[in-house]
Amino acid sequence: MSNRYYKGIKELFAKSGITGRWLLNFFSILVFAVIIIEFSLFAFIRSYYYNSIEQSILQRSQVTAGYFQSYAGSSEDFKSAAQSFVDDYEYKDNLELQVIDPNGSVSASSAERYPPSQAPYMRDYSEAIKSENGIGVWRGKNESGEQVMCITKLIYSQSGENSGAVRFLVSLEPTDRSIFILMSVVMLLGVSIIFFTLVTSTYFISTILEPVTDIGLTARRIAEGDFKARLSKKHEDELGNLCDTINDMAEELALSEKVKNEFISSVSHELRTPLTAIKGWCETISDTTNIDRGTFSKGIKVIGRESERLASLVEDLLDFSRMQDGRFSLSLERMDVLAELGEAVYMFTERVKKEEKLLVYNEPEFLPPILGDMNRLKQVFVNIIDNAIKYTDAGDVINITAAQVENDIRIDVSDTGCGIAEEDLPNIKAKFYKANLTRRGFGIGLAVADEIINMHSGTLDLQSKLNIGTTVTIILPAITKRLEDERGYTGKLERSLSPYGNR
Repeated sequence: MSNRYYKGIKELFAKSGITGRWLLNFFSILVFAVIIIEFSLFAFIRSYYYNSIEQSILQRSQVTAGYFQSYAGSSEDFKSAAQSFVDDYEYKDNLELQVIDPNGSVSASSAERYPPSQAPYMRDYSEAIKSENGIGVWRGKNESGEQVMCITKLIYSQSGENSGAVRFLVSLEPTDRSIFILMSVVMLLGVSIIFFTLVTSTYFISTILEPVTDIGLTARRIAEGDFKARLSKKHEDELGNLCDTINDMAEELALSEKVKNEFISSVSHELRTPLTAIKGWCETISDTTNIDRGTFSKGIKVIGRESERLASLVEDLLDFSRMQDGRFSLSLERMDVLAELGEAVYMFTERVKKEEKLLVYNEPEFLPPILGDMNRLKQVFVNIIDNAIKYTDAGDVINITAAQVENDIRIDVSDTGCGIAEEDLPNIKAKFYKANLTRRGFGIGLAVADEIINMHSGTLDLQSKLNIGTTVTIILPAITKRLEDERGYTGKLERSLSPYGNR
């Protein structure tokens, strides 16, 4: 029954949450500790009182036994002295005295209720006879049910023979009542401590749980999409730090949500533009009766150009998807970086002419080979040059240089375009991030290019000033005899990107 009751109480507290569970555990430990302390204290107090009484009676018994030692030789003198001593005994109201003759009979008693011939069985007297020091102590209930302490001290003659004993009896009930009163006060104090601790603990835990509850509610609002929800920081402690962390998380999620929405909008716009052009020209050239040869040829060229643009956009999205799930890989082999850079530059010569921009390529005579993926590096060069053209206006200049710097190949693509604001520079290589929303693009091309260069053990850095221009610097390690020996390069290598970094 008690076990079932305890389980019921435990389930009740568990339903009330952390407060209930904490109070149940803490309250159980506290009550158990208080009970143990009070029982220990009760035992100590009882032992202290009883021992004090015992020591006091023992001292008195030593003195009294010494008094009767001079009468030990004569039974008549002993009995007369015993009766005289008992008659003059001043503590008879609180401490009963019995004088016992050598035969074990009570010769005189300070208690009127016990004539010498009717004294109760004396266990302490029997114990005193058996003991070496002639002292016997007994505690227990007498024939009337009263808790008493009895102490007997033997009287020895000059020759060392047993000549009788003095026996003291004291009631322990007044002492027990004093102990009971004292322990009641102690128990009341213990209950007060438990109650006070329970109240203060409840208040203390509420000061913790209320902020935690607010944090939980705010976190739920954030999880449901309310990224404007914020927590107010009230204290400079662990909870305050948690509030700062959640607020920072909300800001990051809000920024990510904004970037995601802008990315979706950008993707929709970028894909819709070529599709609209393709659809329009398909409808135009499908009417073969009213179309001339020139218009037909122009429409085919537009459809082909926009299809290539659409395929490029889709390829960027696929590359980004491969990067995200770790399926993006490189096929590394010895290659001439100048050939791929020159081909990428050549792809944009006609475009810059049409857009009335100037593309200057300072091609060196020779560069050492590198270990790289030709297609991926060409993709990077095309992306960087395309960005430079995209963010420049008519009359601006795009400058491309390549050179060997010690054991590295350095490629710089600079322009005199619109540039990038200083606050946008730290995020410019982040996925989906676009510093200029008026220009086309997804905002993932530079992120893909940066990953590709990192997978080639190189670096891609960007420096820019608003309304002055931008410079993109690519550093790739060149293959030298020393590097070939260090890396043990013998031919083609495969390298892939995991979702957690290069491997």
